[in-house]
Amino acid sequence: MKKLSLFSFLLFIVIVTDAQTATIDSSKYAKLVTFTSNQDHDNMMQQLGIKKIRPGFSGNNADPNHANYDTTLADPCPLLPDILTTNNGKKVTTADLWWNQRRPELVELFEREVYGRIPKNIPGVTWTATVTDREFVNRIPVIAKELVGHVDNSSYPLINVDIKMVMVLPTNVKGPVPVLIMLGFPVLPAPAQPSPDDLNRLNASFKQMMIRNDPEIKAIFDKYPAYQPITRLAGPGFFTPPKPDEELTPQERLLAAGWGYVTIDPSSIQPDNAAGLTRGIIGLINKGQPRKPDDWGALRAWSWGAARALDYLETEPLVNAKQVGIEGVSRYGKAALVTLAFEPRFAAGLIGSSGKGGATLLRRSFGEAVENLTGSGAYHWMAGNFLKYGTEESSFGKKTGCDLPVDSHELIALCAPRLTFISYGIPEKGDANWLDQRGSYKATVAAGEVFRLLGAKDLGVSNNYRSEYMPPVLTGLMGGKLAWRQHDGGHTDAPNFRYFIPWASELLNYERKIQ
Repeated sequence: MKKLSLFSFLLFIVIVTDAQTATIDSSKYAKLVTFTSNQDHDNMMQQLGIKKIRPGFSGNNADPNHANYDTTLADPCPLLPDILTTNNGKKVTTADLWWNQRRPELVELFEREVYGRIPKNIPGVTWTATVTDREFVNRIPVIAKELVGHVDNSSYPLINVDIKMVMVLPTNVKGPVPVLIMLGFPVLPAPAQPSPDDLNRLNASFKQMMIRNDPEIKAIFDKYPAYQPITRLAGPGFFTPPKPDEELTPQERLLAAGWGYVTIDPSSIQPDNAAGLTRGIIGLINKGQPRKPDDWGALRAWSWGAARALDYLETEPLVNAKQVGIEGVSRYGKAALVTLAFEPRFAAGLIGSSGKGGATLLRRSFGEAVENLTGSGAYHWMAGNFLKYGTEESSFGKKTGCDLPVDSHELIALCAPRLTFISYGIPEKGDANWLDQRGSYKATVAAGEVFRLLGAKDLGVSNNYRSEYMPPVLTGLMGGKLAWRQHDGGHTDAPNFRYFIPWASELLNYERKIQ
């Protein structure tokens, strides 16, 4: 049989792919709606009977509509909804009442009014390892897998969802090991490279292929006989000197402590814009149609994807699936907190600089406000119903963040009694006042009474969120399963990894054992 050239092979793949795509008869399915972000926002306003929404505040103090940074004006409704009082006014005094009545009530309110509901008819995800590689990361031997989770789209093949993920596990420790799922861009950390003999074979074959494609290139190779088109890349390996502690990345810290990590791409689950709400997993389930008011937003969709990653880890014998955590920063910090709150299989969370929609109190008016989340640029993170709380004119009147039946202290409480580490940096380094670190601290303090009710130590301060003040920067409150630490860096949680990892390892009773 005649061998195909590389060009012919690639052309064959393209033709086959096009032929497979062409077999989809789009006339059999509902037409896929294509909206701009503003059009989708307008559509939701019409569904809710909203005539006018207040604009979000500006982070520029020179603008007329600038955000408030006056602490005396930050709490228009200073009393928070009582976490431990049921909807019918009953005080929750036992763990049973929390699990059987109050927690389900809070979940329902958050799903209906804030983050949206995950549909019951989501199809399955099939995971495939596209690359399995043995690598060295800062001299630590690891097995790295590049994975794709394909969501069954047979019910609506016009939308394809393939979740991108990379898993990296240390192979120098006795397993199974804890794993931290990190929301971000997945890459293989240190791809293994061909040996010198294999590299010589690749170069010989590559030269032949190039000469066949362009015979005149042979004269160039004859002129430079020692030249090799393909060379080994400079990169970390076993013989590379180890980095000093202060230079370690979060991933390297995890591996050094005997943890594995997974990086999952949220945008491969659901696009990070309102125009994408008829695409991704939300669009697939809705068959390309716009959302209804209590449908899930991107934060809940990303959290669903993280749970599917955990499904995969439960099949991996090198992983202790009972010791899997979730981590993210900024919008991904919001998603990480939502994941920990709603998915009880996660054992721990590192919630970085999450702001409004995450750990910061929604009813606070300091920096970012509810109105910034109800505008067309960010509302896709939330349920459509959340628009009501930025409404100036509507069929139901005017509403503000003070009308929300729940707030972030209750979201943090939904994580109890699992390990919950709230992390922030400082404005001087780029973790802006916009995020309202104090509003997050107040919420964390208020959430503590649920941790205590369930027998877990909280921050170790009183639960009086109106009188407690943030501790100084670099002063961590980490004596319990609820933790707070403000590092002296910027919009990142990287400086807190050196504190999170030993804290979580101790409370999970994990001890790294070299094999």
